[in-house]
Formats: sequence, structure tokens, C-alpha cells
Amino acid sequence: MTDRELERCLSEAVNRTAPDDLEAILSRCGAQNGSVMEMKERKANQNIIDAAVKEGTSKKKLRPWLAAACAALVLLGVGGGGLMYHQSYAVASVVSLDVNPSIELTVNRGGRVISCNALNEEAAAVLFSMSGGKDLKGTKLDVAVNAIVGALVQAGYMDSISSAILISVEDNDQERAARLQQELVASVDGVLRTQAPGTSVLSQVLTQDANTPALENMTFNSGISAGKAALVRKVMEMNGTIATDSTTAFDKLAALSVEELNDLLEMGETRIPIGKSAAALAAEEYAGTLELNSVTTDVDPELDEFPPHYEVEVKTTWGEFEYMVDAFTGQVLSGQRDLQNTTGPGTQSTPATIITETQAFDAAAEHCGAQYPGLQGYNAMNVVTKLDWDDGRQVYDVDFVISGYQFEYEIDAYTGAVLKWDTDYRSTPTPAAPDSPPSGTGSDTQDVGQDAAKQAALNHAGLTESQVTNWKIEREWDDGRLEYDVEFWCGTTEYDYTIDGHSCSILKHEWDHHSSGHHGGSGTGTSSQDIGADAAKAAALAHAGVSESQTTKMEVERDWDDGRLEYEVEFDVGRTEYEYTIDGVTGSILEYEQDVD
Repeated sequence: MTDRELERCLSEAVNRTAPDDLEAILSRCGAQNGSVMEMKERKANQNIIDAAVKEGTSKKKLRPWLAAACAALVLLGVGGGGLMYHQSYAVASVVSLDVNPSIELTVNRGGRVISCNALNEEAAAVLFSMSGGKDLKGTKLDVAVNAIVGALVQAGYMDSISSAILISVEDNDQERAARLQQELVASVDGVLRTQAPGTSVLSQVLTQDANTPALENMTFNSGISAGKAALVRKVMEMNGTIATDSTTAFDKLAALSVEELNDLLEMGETRIPIGKSAAALAAEEYAGTLELNSVTTDVDPELDEFPPHYEVEVKTTWGEFEYMVDAFTGQVLSGQRDLQNTTGPGTQSTPATIITETQAFDAAAEHCGAQYPGLQGYNAMNVVTKLDWDDGRQVYDVDFVISGYQFEYEIDAYTGAVLKWDTDYRSTPTPAAPDSPPSGTGSDTQDVGQDAAKQAALNHAGLTESQVTNWKIEREWDDGRLEYDVEFWCGTTEYDYTIDGHSCSILKHEWDHHSSGHHGGSGTGTSSQDIGADAAKAAALAHAGVSESQTTKMEVERDWDDGRLEYEVEFDVGRTEYEYTIDGVTGSILEYEQDVD
């Protein structure tokens, strides 16, 4: 098949899966586009050119267009033929695609692929049907990228609803790099909309940074692209290991998928997870299937859930079994132990009788107490136990509330094993010890009461009851947790609090200053007293007590409200979202909200 025929086939395949709707796609790329990450410019371009020329020295392997280029060089010397050769083989851009497979393409100025390289074993498997990437040489970049994305989907790398792909562009011409970035994101997004709609498309442009030579060396030794190395560097900066130039930390992070790395950044998590392979090993050890050759596993990272974990599906000849493995300790949190002794062929048979609802609840309560010792001693409320079927297996669905936190369990109806579980419990705020109930309580329900909730809000605001007016207190349940909504005014400032009904912890608070403030003009011009976006950002960070390096999703917007210049500042620190309204003239905090997700 000639290059032209290959390109035509790939283009037709892509067009069938994704319509040519570039404008519509570009209009929604802003939210998906990853932030620009800076790293050192690659210096291996000339080596790549030399390798391409070296590969072409064998007449047997020469493509027709490459042979013609060489002939032109002989006939025309360094004139027009030399220019043609340079344009065909000079690397203008380096594009990398990372999921867990890392694939790198070098591209000439005409947007044609010079080389396609697999940087790790998983990438080699993806490119196997394309002759290891050689079939993509000479094709248009977007056609090659879409072909690779289709192969990644077919290989199952986009099966997870939270999977992610990273597109990185290296180019000395930043304008061309930005254009390539936008075009590739739009093209890939168009393919994934129909084939893997849950996939996040992340992108970045890599620029020169003279401060990262050690990381550049690690990049080539770790079998990952420069783009993924930049993402790893971002995580290392967040967790502090970049300061020590830790090769071990780099290697551990480099082994993670783009999805895992992105989750670590979004959650502000400074620990390094065990990885998919270790999670699968832990699940198989727990299931007792390590010695069985017929067993396979599928692993899905859920680092953005609580607790952060890996979902491992162990597939055997006698059924499929799900396990939850702690992402950082490797402890198996749920799943059936020793499968061969309970369900495997030639061993003990499955128990003949179904356990009772009480036994199912006891199994769930025992697991809950082991996971959260701070909840031991509290009575379970709103208990609902129901016999059900899940994937051909009889299970009990057990739901209950302890100390205001909702728990949901799936229990094997025969063995009593915990198969799945979920909760809205968080490590903070910690409920009071059972022998020291919160003030104003003492009953099993542990309701702190309206007076205690009101006092907690006043203490946080630094006010006394005599200073405030317009009280409003409401008692309600939110996702199984008892809460109090407390609102009041002090002068021209409105206060709004959400108080945990069992621990008196502040779950959410907002202050809104309603004074007329400083008028900076009509609302359309600029003010000579404008403090500027940087000062507004600094005021918000100082009030929150954090540094900018600890934040993610930082946004600063300049606005006018009733003739007053204001700055809206928003950012995340781990699971906590901060929103500020800053006076654009004085830098004072007019309004702020802090919400724990």
C-alpha cells in the first residue's frame, strides 16, 4: 500500500468515527485544555534526523519518495534538492501522546510525520498493527494522531469513565506550537466524543527551561515522553520531592498513568500511590489466585474518590470478583477472600443457605468499625437491608447512618464477605469520642442543637450574640448528615454558615459585605487606584493562609459591581474550594466562601 493510499484509508476511518465539525469542537476546547507546563527544550532533534537518514541508507528499505529525495540531492547538489530534503526531514515539532503508553512523533514544517516512536512496551503493543509506527511516516499529523488514538481506544486504554490522554507539543516556534496544540485537541476530542466520551483531553506546550537538566536525563532513562515528564515534574513540585531531585520519586511517578498523575494534581495529594500493578497483585494475593495462570485483572484508579483506591476486577474461570485496594497502603478494603476455598472448582462448595439480614448488617458494621475506629460506640440509624442480585450473585444491600455519616455496603448473601462499600465520611472533622458527646447532647442521635450550632458560628466570626441581628437557623439533612444552616447580620455584613449537626464543625461559611464601598467611576473605565490582579490574588492567599504553589485552578477576574471595582479570586487547595471578592481599590475582603468538597 502506498503512502497516499494509507493516508486516504486512515482519513476515511477517522471521518466515519468523527464528523468534520472543527468550529464546534474548538468552541468547547477551553475547559478541556490543560494548563501550559514549562520544561527544557529537547536537544535530540538532530539525533532523530540522523537516525531517519541512517534508516534510509538501505536501498531495500527506501520508500519511493525518500529514494527520489536522495536522487535529487545527487543531481542537484545542495541547491533546490538540498532544500527539499531539509523540508522533508528537518524536525519542526515533536508531538507526544501519553495515556500510560507513551508515543512520540516528529513532524516537519509541512505537518508530515517523520518518525513515530514507541517509548515503552505498552506503546509498542499499540503500534504493532502499524508496523511499530513505520506505516505512519509521511502521513499528515492529524491523521497519524487520530489513528493512534483509535488504536488506544481499541486496546482498552480509554475504558475508564475518568481516563485521560495528554497531548504535548514541543516547538521553538511558539505560535506554531499553540496552533498545533489547538488543532490536535480539537481533532482528538472529535474522535473521543463517539468512541470514549468519558476521556479527558489534557494538553500542554513545552518551552525551554534551563533549570531542569536532571529531569531531562531522567526522562530518557524512564521510557516516557518529555510531555509526561513535565507532568511528573508538576507533581514533584507539589509534593516537595523536586527540591531533592529524587530519582526514586520520579521513577515511581513516571510509572503512573496520566489519569493518576492528573488526579494527584487536582486533589493536591502529596503521597505517591502504589500503582496499578501493585494494586492488582494485592487483590490477587487477597483472592488467593496468584498461582492460577487463567486469572486476569482489570484495574481502574479512583484517586479522586474517598478513600483514594484502585478498583480491581479479578476474572476467573468461575466468575468475576471486584476488590477495592487502598491507593497508598495497598490494603484490600473490600472483596471476597480465598476464592478457591469458597467458589473455586474442586474445593469447598458455596454455602447452601443465605445469611440473615442481621448477619449481613453485622458484617458491614464490623468492617465500618475497623476502617473508622473513631465511629466505634455510636449507634447505627436509618438501617435498610435488602436482598438483591448483582451480576448473577445474590447480595445484601446494607445502608445506614452513624454519627451523621452515610454508609452503603454490598454484602455476599452466602459468605458475608464485603464486596463493595461507599461512604461520605471524611477524616476531618472527626466526631467526638462516644464517651464525650458534643456540648448540649447526650442522646444516641448526638444532635448538638440550635444553640450550640449558633455559638459555633459566632465563635468562628469572632462576634457575640449582642452584636448580631436578623438570626435565621434551619436544621436539615444533607446526604445522610445532620446540618444546621445559620445566617445573621452584623452591621452591613451578612454571615452564612453550615454547621455539622453532630460535631459543631464548620462545613461551609460565607461573608458578604453590603456597604457601598469605594466608587471607581462609571464601571467601564480604569481606576488610578486599581491595586491590580496580583495584589488582589495576594490578599486572598494571605487571608486563606496558603501560598500560590499550594493552589490549583487559580482564576482572577476584574469586574465592576454597582460602580465599585472588584476582583473575583477563585482557587482550590486539595479538596477545599475558595472564592473571594476583593475591593479593587483598598484590597479589603468584601466577600469570601470556603467549601470542602
